[in-house]
Amino acid sequence: MTALIYGAYGYTGERIAREAVDRGLDVILAGRNGTKTRGLAIQLGVDSRVFAVGAARSHLDGIDVVLNCAGPFVETAKPMVAACLATGTDYLDITGEIPVFETLAERDRDAEDAGVCLLPGVGFDVVPTDCLAAHLHDRLPEATHLRLGIDAPGSVSGGTLATAIGQLDTGGMVRRDGRLTSEPSGSRTRTIDFGSGPKHALGAPMGDVSTAYYTTGIENVEVYLSAPEYAEYLLRAGHYLTPLLAVPPVKNGLQALARALVSGPAEQARDRDRVSLWGEATDGERTATARLQTPETYALTVDAATTALERVEDDADITGYQTPATAFGPDYVLELDGVDGFLDE
Repeated sequence: MTALIYGAYGYTGERIAREAVDRGLDVILAGRNGTKTRGLAIQLGVDSRVFAVGAARSHLDGIDVVLNCAGPFVETAKPMVAACLATGTDYLDITGEIPVFETLAERDRDAEDAGVCLLPGVGFDVVPTDCLAAHLHDRLPEATHLRLGIDAPGSVSGGTLATAIGQLDTGGMVRRDGRLTSEPSGSRTRTIDFGSGPKHALGAPMGDVSTAYYTTGIENVEVYLSAPEYAEYLLRAGHYLTPLLAVPPVKNGLQALARALVSGPAEQARDRDRVSLWGEATDGERTATARLQTPETYALTVDAATTALERVEDDADITGYQTPATAFGPDYVLELDGVDGFLDE
């Protein structure tokens, strides 16, 4: 199997490319910047292809699977998926963007007809939380409400920050009765015990608001991020800036600044930091709760995305739109380094 890693010279893409080569995978590096793409490919001793994502269709000959690491994925996923469907190429990415998950879910039938797997979100967003959701659903199949929480220390890369800036004007989001529902940023809070005592958490429009529904069928989904109490007031105050953030020159300028100035967490932080996850499923009478500890977000993303490439190679029968847990099962996350097991209550 030959995998093409697009956006391979970015902070996360480069680390995935190096890991894939270390594991002996047959990879070709790709991206729109010729100097960076070819330079990294020479370092790793692999081939490279240089093209803009809109021209992907004519550059996928001999490719079995694409791993898209070039965000914001709301801009790159749609044209790359169209190229993959046209050429019979499996598609993976590391997005956490709700619109991307929803757009790809709408192409499920097209992917089935083409014999292609569409598997977005094979990084920290959303592998561990998606598997946690599936685990909770297995414990309580009649659940009607699902809540997930994330307690993650550390910094982000420039690409991740640019993607987040691109979503600031959309506010918060939950799933209610099967439908995505917008809400003001900072409007929903709760206290969560991630395993070391109660912490304040804010509602967040994480990718699981989309994916957990397709994984479990649970129609009411909320996701929370741990944050200090003052964060909710900042978010509420920032609501008044939303119209400004929707102006393309302002948004594009902030995204360019993020890519230029933010480099992402250092190796020491990636090796040291741990992430705590919490989940709760209820049917109104019974409640199932579980926790999960994982490595730092980027460390897990590198492992999970590379492992997903290996798993897709091993199971050619996976087609249509998939989430990590529907493709590989709820125990997929337990195959990753530094993840011991679900802690059930």
